[in-house]
Amino acid sequence: MRVATNQFSNSLINQLGKLSTRQERLQTEAASGKRLQTVADDPVAARRLLDLQAQAGTVAQYQKNIGRLQDATNAGYSGLRAVQKVSNRAGEIATLADGLKTPEQLRTYATEVNKLINQAVSELNRKQGDSYLFGGTKTDQPPFTVETDATGQVTAVTFQGNTSGNPTEIAAGVSVTANVPGANSTGDGPRGLVADSRHGADFFNHLISLRDNLLAGNKQEIADTNRAELAADEDNLIYHLGEYGATLSQLEAADASATSLSTELAGETSRTADADLAETLVRLNETQTAYQATLQSASKLMNLSLMDYLR
Repeated sequence: MRVATNQFSNSLINQLGKLSTRQERLQTEAASGKRLQTVADDPVAARRLLDLQAQAGTVAQYQKNIGRLQDATNAGYSGLRAVQKVSNRAGEIATLADGLKTPEQLRTYATEVNKLINQAVSELNRKQGDSYLFGGTKTDQPPFTVETDATGQVTAVTFQGNTSGNPTEIAAGVSVTANVPGANSTGDGPRGLVADSRHGADFFNHLISLRDNLLAGNKQEIADTNRAELAADEDNLIYHLGEYGATLSQLEAADASATSLSTELAGETSRTADADLAETLVRLNETQTAYQATLQSASKLMNLSLMDYLR
């Protein structure tokens, strides 16, 4: 049987090309540490890698969301604690305004209450970054405005935010809202921080009433009305402090879960895409040996005469 010389040549060139390509791929794999250079290297693994990368990106976004929510919630909690101190002092003043106090002492207390009102407004107009914390989704303006008379007495505190929330996803199907409204008189929706018609809370109006009764010397009205009103405000603040604490705990747990999942995904991504260096070097050595052997065979075969192929 006659065997054409060019058949050997073509076969050898084809084999050398395959070995050269494989050698280059293994060298790149060893240098980069990555097993997958193209989708063709392992289509199934490449698809899995894309899925892992997408999932890792989602988890990274959850972590960013959690971080922002933690900052806002911590700031909100601090602001509300400051308002609670105002509430506590107002309650003390309402208790101290008993029958033994003189009109002058009551006026001194009234001056202090007026200052407490302004202090509480300042705390509730806190910002986190460029956003106001207690105006619902209206974060670009102070949620509370103050009106005063010619003597500097606060006559009204108005809420100009809204009661809408801005839920932010922290895990698949789990969202948290950090922008709690400062007040809610609608009878529906989230509970207002310092005013809510459903729970008897109307902190600023109650403080104004206390101040006015102190100025007028209405001790009985303070005892019969203001103390109970301020107690309702205090209960409302305590409720919200508990909610903030629960939110912070939820965010902490979500952050721990996201961190753990991120670590797992990184490990799975590494197992899917990264090369086993020891195995890669062994395969590279085998390929280089095969390439050299093929070259030697080609050299020998190319030196054979045509008669060597005749049988």
